[in-house]
Amino acid sequence: MTATLTAPAAPAAPAAPATRGPRGLVWALMQVHRMAFAFWAVALIGATAGLIWMYAIGDAAREGNVPCTTPARYGYPACASVEAITVDDVYSSGIGLIATVLTYAVLLVAPWAGGALIGRELESGTARLAWTQSVSPTRWLAAKLAVPAVLLTAGTGVTVLLNDWARGDDAPDLVGDWYNADSFVGTGPTAVAYVLAGLALGALAGMLLGRALPAAGAGFAAALVLCGVLETFREHLWPTVTRSGVEPSAELPRSAWALHWTTETGSTTDSVTFHPRSHFWPLQLVETGILLAVAATATLAAFWLLRRRTP
Repeated sequence: MTATLTAPAAPAAPAAPATRGPRGLVWALMQVHRMAFAFWAVALIGATAGLIWMYAIGDAAREGNVPCTTPARYGYPACASVEAITVDDVYSSGIGLIATVLTYAVLLVAPWAGGALIGRELESGTARLAWTQSVSPTRWLAAKLAVPAVLLTAGTGVTVLLNDWARGDDAPDLVGDWYNADSFVGTGPTAVAYVLAGLALGALAGMLLGRALPAAGAGFAAALVLCGVLETFREHLWPTVTRSGVEPSAELPRSAWALHWTTETGSTTDSVTFHPRSHFWPLQLVETGILLAVAATATLAAFWLLRRRTP
């Protein structure tokens, strides 16, 4: 009898771990929306470079903005050179442009979130395909919101800090009064809260409509209404100060946000209602709280709609 020898079977190679979990979702999200994230990175780099340059020319701009004490000759101020006046214009225009972009970034974030981030995924069926690949709908939406939220918070926060740094001593003739809409939003935490609220409102619009273009339009409209309402009622977010017995010809300091002048009956004096400069931070914090509450409510509503969409 001949014995048959057989080689022992080679041990099976361990199976490669499946790419599951937040890391896989984040990578997929970055790939799908890489153009939007690349645009955001370019815009952030451009704003950073611009603000560093604004800071570099800030001293020259302030030199060209000082009041003249010597009579002008031939139409030119004797206390500042023409070059300094030109730098003044460049500085104030650049600071104003960046503050405006920070203020109304919500009008770009909301339609992108509604149309591209959520609406297009639902309309094309990509979302349901992802839900069949061991990715739960809740994790899918959480990743869709978390990645942009982190990037928007970091980028907007850095830009606000650089904007405050580049503004120097906040000379109102150069950078605008603190209570102007652009100056107010672009110099505090409300800028970050606005973009987070826009992201949440856009996501909610996407979940409600499930189509890219209608969701983008609805997100833009919601963000526009949010900006308009808060700008209109901003003066009522913190108690005002009223000063009575003011002469009609008297003027408040430039840093005061004058709201109402009232002539007292039977008197030649007025009363004035205003916000002093010290109310900047209370107004900022109250408005930021409102925006974060809007963002949280819209996010919870989006998850609730998601649960209704999926069995």
